[in-house]
Amino acid sequence: MTTTARDVSVFGDAITYFNEAADLLGLDAGMRAILTHPSRQIIFSIPFQRDTGEFEVYTGYRVQYNFARGPAKGGIRYHPGVTLDEVTALAFWMTWKCAVVDLPFGGGKGGVTCDPATLSQNEIERITRRYAAELVEVVGPDKDVPAPDVNTTPQIMAWFMDTYSMHVRQNTPGVVTGKPIEIGGSRGRTEATGRGVTICALDQMEKMGLKPETARIVIQGFGNVGLYAAKLFAERGCTIIGISDVTGAYHNPKGIDIPAAIAYSGKHHNLAGFTGGEKISNAELLTLECDVLVPAALEKVFTAENATQIRAKLIVEGANGPTTPEADRIFREKGIIVIPDIMANAGGVTVSYFEWAQDRMGYFWKEKEVNERLQETLLDNLHELQAIVAERKTTLRTAAYMLAIDRVVKALRLRGVYA
Repeated sequence: MTTTARDVSVFGDAITYFNEAADLLGLDAGMRAILTHPSRQIIFSIPFQRDTGEFEVYTGYRVQYNFARGPAKGGIRYHPGVTLDEVTALAFWMTWKCAVVDLPFGGGKGGVTCDPATLSQNEIERITRRYAAELVEVVGPDKDVPAPDVNTTPQIMAWFMDTYSMHVRQNTPGVVTGKPIEIGGSRGRTEATGRGVTICALDQMEKMGLKPETARIVIQGFGNVGLYAAKLFAERGCTIIGISDVTGAYHNPKGIDIPAAIAYSGKHHNLAGFTGGEKISNAELLTLECDVLVPAALEKVFTAENATQIRAKLIVEGANGPTTPEADRIFREKGIIVIPDIMANAGGVTVSYFEWAQDRMGYFWKEKEVNERLQETLLDNLHELQAIVAERKTTLRTAAYMLAIDRVVKALRLRGVYA
């Protein structure tokens, strides 16, 4: 598959943010070299049989970026745009995301270059089992723990876990997280990323003097992250004036009825035809005047071309890599506060850690306990970032990378480099 310039820049964006923080930390060249090279990149073919009897071959990837703080951790995505560069960048981000919330994991990510919309459930199961079988020797509760990501589900994690367990001849629920509760999943996992976005946003809003009952929120993306973020914002009394999905965006200055939007999306599998707001373009959605803007779709939503038009006071990155470095600089100049992806959407990986821990203990928590521990974990670390911002006069993004890099570097130096 040909790698485009846009694909290549995904990892480049991540390195730019890393270097800004590394400069402030005074990180030496040797440590930078270690941290800007993935530990392992795996590429393999996935031959499978279509329901028609025909054979096709897809490409699978798994990148294990860093193991200094523990086993690799990161999702698996099924998408036509999956490339080695994208997966490497996301594994790089996962390294810092796990570190910034102080989890005992390194970073990983995986994917298959396919379009699930063109595949039957049986075909997806065959692809998943072959993908898992190819990785049996390099994943496991103490090696690498995958999870759901774009277009992957708890059911797909169940197939992955079953395949791995069959190969190692023992039930191993801790090999993946994001599983169904019935086979070792954690309560609260499904909504954890959206809940984390809301927890971080509400805390920063309070610091900015923005009250939930008067706040106007715009959310781009109505999948797992955006949907639950919208639900939880609405429950706190916020007014959601704009939402979107792949079918387009919907604006209602008086507030969208979020329970109705969720019900509509659940029934129709998208928002096409939704009448609870005026239909606008996704580009127009991003430029709506609002207090909080939550990008919860894919990468590179904010660029130098549209950043000057953004009229939010606070951006909370529910997606991975939605802001290019050029856009980030514009936001800094405009005084727009950004809670970066590695902090804002770390709720999912935090509850994944809780699931992994519960699987290893064989003891499972009630949902209230999961949510309380999630809030405590996120706020403890967000407050550390806010303190760094106040002390170093920098942004939350740079503070997040500084804290995460510092934690990984300390682990690396304590362990030493095996040679």
